[in-house]
Amino acid sequence: MFPAEALARELISRGWDVVLASDKRGAAYAENFPAIERLSLEAATFRNGDPIGMAKAAIKIGQGILQARKAFARLKPWAVIGFGGYPSYPALMAALGRKDVTLIHEQNSVLGRSNRQLVKKVDAVACAFPVLRMAPDELEGKVQVVGNPVRPDIRALYDEPYPAIDPTVNILVTGGSQGAKILSETVPQALAMLPMSLRINLHVEQQARDEQVEQARMVYALSEIDAEVAPFFSNMAERLGRAHIVIGRAGASTVCELAVAGKPSVLIPLKIAADDHQTYNAEVLKEAKAAIVIREEHFTAERLSEEIRLMIEASSMLPMRAGAAKSVARPDAAKLLADLVERTVTKIKDGS
Repeated sequence: MFPAEALARELISRGWDVVLASDKRGAAYAENFPAIERLSLEAATFRNGDPIGMAKAAIKIGQGILQARKAFARLKPWAVIGFGGYPSYPALMAALGRKDVTLIHEQNSVLGRSNRQLVKKVDAVACAFPVLRMAPDELEGKVQVVGNPVRPDIRALYDEPYPAIDPTVNILVTGGSQGAKILSETVPQALAMLPMSLRINLHVEQQARDEQVEQARMVYALSEIDAEVAPFFSNMAERLGRAHIVIGRAGASTVCELAVAGKPSVLIPLKIAADDHQTYNAEVLKEAKAAIVIREEHFTAERLSEEIRLMIEASSMLPMRAGAAKSVARPDAAKLLADLVERTVTKIKDGS
C-alpha cells in the first residue's frame, strides 16, 4: 500500500484524480491514502492443491471483477495501475476486459503470483529491483526499473547526513506482521550478550508483538540497556532518521526505505516468504556492503550479537555502509513511475 500511496501523491501533484481499489484487508492500511473515492472489491487467494479453497476464491474473484467493471463504467479511468498481490487482480482483470490502459508494478525482486498471470497482458511493467526473477523471457528489456516509491517523509531522509555517534548508538528494530516472533525474542537476547562497555551506550527502539513486549522490556532492563519497546511506532521516519543500525526483515518496502535513508542494517529474510523473495530483495544491500544478511535457519542470539559487536566496534565504517546503501537507492521512484504512467497513457491514447 505504501508504494501505491507514494505514486498517488505524485500523480495528484500533477493534476490527476486518484481512486483506490482494494479489498477490505488493504483498506485497513489506507487510512492516509489520498483518494477521491475508494472501491472495496471482493478478492481472495488460495493454496495450490486445495480445490475447495480454489473454488471459493474463484467465486470471490469473479465478484470482484464484476464490481470493478461496474465502477469503471462510471469512472472511465485513464489508467489502472496494479501493485501486485491478490487484491489487485480483480481490478486489473476488469480493466483488461474493458481495454483500459493498464500497468503493473512489482515491488519484490521475484515476480509475484498475481503479477505473473497479468504481466504479458498489460501495457507496461515496472519493477523495484535491477533483476526481476521469474519474469517470462518475452519481457526481457521491456521492464522499466523505477525502484519502490517511498513516502515523502522517508524520501526526505535521502538528503540527510548519517547521524553522528556521540557516543550513543541508536538501534532500530522493525518486525513486520509476519514472522515477528523470532525478532521479538532473539534481538533483546543478542543485545544483552554484548559487553557492558557497549551496552551502556546503546539506545534501542524495537517493535515487538503485543504478547512479547513485556518480556523484551524485562530483558533490556536486566541488561541495563536503554530501550523503548512497543507494538507499533507511528513516527517511523523520525526513528529511522536517527538510527545508526537497523535490524529487521527484508520486505521490499523495508529494503528500499533502508537504501533511501542510508542505513546500515542486519536483515533476516522471512523464511516462509513466497519464492524466498525476501532473500533476493536483501541481495542488493548485501552486494553493496550496506547490510549483513542472516538466513532464518542461522539466526541465533549468538550470531546476531557477534555481528552487532563487530559493527559497533568498527563504527567508523558505519558512515561508509550508509553511503553504500544510498548508492543503490532510487529516491525518485514515485516520479519515475508517474512518468511511466503518463508516457504509457499518452502512447496508448495517441495510438488509438
